Amino acid sequence: MEQHIFGVAEVNNLVKLLLDGEPMLQNVAVRGELSNYKMYPSGHHYFTLKDGEGALRCVMFKGQAMRLRFRPENGMKVVASGRITVFPRDGAYQLYCAALTPEGVGDLAVAFEQLKARLYAEGLFDPAHKKPLPPYPERIAIVTSSAGAAVHDMIRILRRRYPIAKVVLLPVRVQGAEAPPEIAGAIRYANRYGVGDLIITGRGGGSMEDLWAFNDERVARAIYDSRLPVISAVGHEPDVTIADFVADARASTPSNAAEIAVPDKVELLRFLRGAGERMEQSEAARLETLRKHLDTLASKRVIKDQMAYVQDKRMELVHLQQRLGDLSAARIGGKRERFTALAASLDAMSPLKVLGRGYAMAQDGRGNILKSARDVEPGDRIRVRLGEGTLRCTVDERWEE
Repeated sequence: MEQHIFGVAEVNNLVKLLLDGEPMLQNVAVRGELSNYKMYPSGHHYFTLKDGEGALRCVMFKGQAMRLRFRPENGMKVVASGRITVFPRDGAYQLYCAALTPEGVGDLAVAFEQLKARLYAEGLFDPAHKKPLPPYPERIAIVTSSAGAAVHDMIRILRRRYPIAKVVLLPVRVQGAEAPPEIAGAIRYANRYGVGDLIITGRGGGSMEDLWAFNDERVARAIYDSRLPVISAVGHEPDVTIADFVADARASTPSNAAEIAVPDKVELLRFLRGAGERMEQSEAARLETLRKHLDTLASKRVIKDQMAYVQDKRMELVHLQQRLGDLSAARIGGKRERFTALAASLDAMSPLKVLGRGYAMAQDGRGNILKSARDVEPGDRIRVRLGEGTLRCTVDERWEE
């Protein structure tokens, strides 16, 4: 019997037919380590699963890849589910992956840790960016579902603790694929139109899948970009979301968020009453001090007898006048004594005093005192000053002794 010779394509199609006819290979789960993971612009993902003994080529088309919750990375241990068949063109069999989950933990947990690490590296969790909550908010914007129990709990607590605050509800979906863009949009809306002084966003408890909208990057960036302070209130005490890390304050529950957002009116009234009492006591003490000061002023002599002050000043003026008079008299006396002494000295040295004792003083025609006979010539006119009176004389003769 002559042997049938197959073409390459025939062999590949035959192998494909055999593999496609094997039920176990139509829904198979394979455990392995990711290697050579590549994401192409078309949206398709290509990678290799390997373990210590072999390797398996895999492909995940765009439709399935868009449902991934985490970012696959080389070296990650995963479980890939799908069908194994042959691509006839190249004859290589591969796993057409429909789902990919990290081994040992869920894909949501891995996605959470990956986004958390990336946003932390970008500084979205930095405490320096946290804004303080207003101590006495006038309006509070709540971004949550209008149908959940969480919103009713928050409104009830806000009305009980701080009824003067206005509550504005921005209803959004908090679960499902539509929830993240609605939550992020409501936060941006509250900022654009100044809906409140602060924002509370969150929902009641649930599984990680239920809370996943608050682990979305779009919600995280909307909270980070918010000009208004944001309180994150998601789930119960153990639940932690990306929104909790980015928000300016984290509440363990929605009810706790309402308690954080506003002061307690009971405590506030107690504080105001205490402040009022302290102010009253302080004012009473101040008035008592002023009253004592007024009594002291009223007892002063100048208040009881208005002319007493003038009289006191008049006495001081008289006393000053007496002192000035005494000082002036003493000063004038001293000057007079000095004048007398100087006058006596001057009189003793006066040439008139000498003339009074019988001497005479001769002057030429210009008034110069003649000290020598050589100063004149016979016939010159001179004056002779005596103790009493003056003589005009003519020089008849000159001789020198």
